[in-house]
Amino acid sequence: MKQRSPRRYRASLAAAALTGTALASPFQADASSMRRDNSHVVIVGRPSSEGDPLTYLTDHEEYDKNGVVTWRGNVRVWQGDHALRADMIRYDRNTGTLTAQGHVALMEPDGSTTYADTLEFSHGMHDGIGTALYLRMEDNAKLAGNGLRRTHGVINDLSKAVYTACEVCSKDPNALPFWQFKAYNATQDTQHKRIEFDHAWLQMLGIPVFYFPLFSMSDPSVKRQSGFLMPGISPHDRFLGTYFTIPYFWAIDQHQDATIRLLASSRTGPEITGQYRNRLNFGTINITAGTAFDTHRANQYVNVFGNSVGSSNEYGLQGYFFGRANFAINQHWQAGANINLASSANYMRDYRVSGYGQETLNSNVYAEGYGVGAYTRIDAQAYQGLNQGVIQNSQLPWVLPRFTYAFQGRPDALGGRLSIKTTDFNVFRSVGTSDQRGQLALQWDRPFQNRLGQQWLFTARVDSNVYRATNLYMQPIYAARTDHAVTGQALPTIALRMNWPFLRSFAHGNGAQIFEPMAQVIAAPNSGNSSTRNRPNEDSLAYEFSDTTLFSLNRYMGTDRLDGGLRANFGIHQSWNWRGHEVDMLAGESIQEHIDHNRIPYSGLDHHLSDPVARIRITPNNAFDMTARGRYNPWTHQFDYGEGLISTGAPILRLTAGYVYAPVTPYYYYATDYVTQSPNAPYLQKTNEITGGFSTHWRNYHASGFFRRSLSRKQFVANGGTIGYSNDCFGLDVMYIKQYTRIGGIQRNTTILFNFTFKTIGTFGING
Repeated sequence: MKQRSPRRYRASLAAAALTGTALASPFQADASSMRRDNSHVVIVGRPSSEGDPLTYLTDHEEYDKNGVVTWRGNVRVWQGDHALRADMIRYDRNTGTLTAQGHVALMEPDGSTTYADTLEFSHGMHDGIGTALYLRMEDNAKLAGNGLRRTHGVINDLSKAVYTACEVCSKDPNALPFWQFKAYNATQDTQHKRIEFDHAWLQMLGIPVFYFPLFSMSDPSVKRQSGFLMPGISPHDRFLGTYFTIPYFWAIDQHQDATIRLLASSRTGPEITGQYRNRLNFGTINITAGTAFDTHRANQYVNVFGNSVGSSNEYGLQGYFFGRANFAINQHWQAGANINLASSANYMRDYRVSGYGQETLNSNVYAEGYGVGAYTRIDAQAYQGLNQGVIQNSQLPWVLPRFTYAFQGRPDALGGRLSIKTTDFNVFRSVGTSDQRGQLALQWDRPFQNRLGQQWLFTARVDSNVYRATNLYMQPIYAARTDHAVTGQALPTIALRMNWPFLRSFAHGNGAQIFEPMAQVIAAPNSGNSSTRNRPNEDSLAYEFSDTTLFSLNRYMGTDRLDGGLRANFGIHQSWNWRGHEVDMLAGESIQEHIDHNRIPYSGLDHHLSDPVARIRITPNNAFDMTARGRYNPWTHQFDYGEGLISTGAPILRLTAGYVYAPVTPYYYYATDYVTQSPNAPYLQKTNEITGGFSTHWRNYHASGFFRRSLSRKQFVANGGTIGYSNDCFGLDVMYIKQYTRIGGIQRNTTILFNFTFKTIGTFGING
């Protein structure tokens, strides 16, 4: 044997080269990467072949007469996209056997690294055996085994295998991980990127908790791969009983996939659902649909109005379809659709279909365009009522179509800016008022200021509507003895607004105060927009007079009803800011000439001088902030409207509380005729609710909770909470949800959900 001197050797061999394939990691990655900075990462490339050249780097090189080459001392070998490192490597040129010993590390093209005491390969790297194997993969996943057998370069069989994604304790490397799989053996398929465990136990802190005769999973490097996902099981549900779900994920190609889920229960028929997603170059498609044989038969019940309601055709074969699509036509136009349909609300309740608890399911198709200062949209809308105790589908409208256009021009020669807006629609009801509207609003704004620092805004506006309506005597108009009509309105408005801000600094220049008086004068014909006008009302069913609308030209939410008359608004705005602290407040009132044209009740405008409105926001530090607003009636000595929100605490514990009080509005879409008879009792109750919640986070633990209670109805609206634990590889969340929504005369019971999340594997849920 010939001994070489101890110096670095580098060579390239063209014959008897090594071959190998990547040890692909077969787990589903569902957490952020935790790979160390010094991990070896190379670009994924083609597998090596026996004809690929071999390049090595070593401190010592030895040859013997039997054709065995020995490399010693920090040996590094490269072939294709593979790299091998060891203290010593022997290569038998006669048999083509490669043996690596001592701190062996094999780095694969996908970035995974295999550590071993010994590795022995034949036929390049296609076949081989090894001892004391340790595989480091993506997302800090680790797979170890007592022994390894590689077959055809794609199948790796490990004996006495252990898998985990938990960090190894640096202080005690021999400490057991938080969770791990221990199996009799494991098979890694690098071609299909799967790992299968035989006779595996899931251990938590070293304690066996669940046995799997066979368990298969995807490699952590795989972001999307076809296969079964984590099943779900629930021991008890009011409508489903004991049920379990089995989802299957189909990765069709790089931009589209589908998920199919089978649900089997002990109390009702099975359900199958599917979701299809497609991300195109010019848009997206997302469709979710399901069907089931619901065996529950809903009984007749009495709704909140005292009416008897039946629930026919809400059992047997049921289904739903939720679809969303959006497509870019060009750089200025896009089109899309949102279709939401269900055979019944009871089916959605029984099978926990998302959207249960809503009053309606809304659908629309649209096309919209964007230009310089311009926006255009044309759409069609349809609604399906879910709560048949309150909403009848025959009374719901079809909007076919609706056209919206808005334009804001550039400053003109006079320094003003012209804006145009129109919203036109055709509303059809099989039971109720049907109408068509053409609407146009023109507005010209001219800002200016003077030497006193006053900021002025002059506004000239014209609102015009024309209607054609039938069945005005039916809901939601309930006009007196009017079958059909062609009518319209035009309202010119002129307004002048003044803001006069005063600024001073304090706290040695670290603070600033703003004192800003504001005043506005609005002149327009007195339109007398009462609820008794024989004119359709589709978008002005609510009137809001608060600090946010104090200086608005129109305080209705739409344009079917318009604020008219001569009126003036005035207020004072003050703000203090210093060293991260803030106090901001606004108070004001309105003066109107006319108050007798059927003014909206509870609007705060029952007298020439309105009820005062105010708002205050206080943020003294990061541990506390408060916002409150309201409207006070000095004649009744009561608040007609108020709301507030308080948040306080530190990151370890945060508390929130809220309150809202709102008056009754006379416009209720599904109420009985409030013109000829009294409104239904449920709609006469004012909104009077409190909310509260908390959130806390301490080390690996977190918890939160909330509640919402109606003081007027003396019952909770909703409440729930969550408590959980999470670390680098595991998460447990226990969620509590209480639904008080009553649909079909029945509401759901309390739901408790347990979610177990194992990093690189998935989330397993149990409903209770």
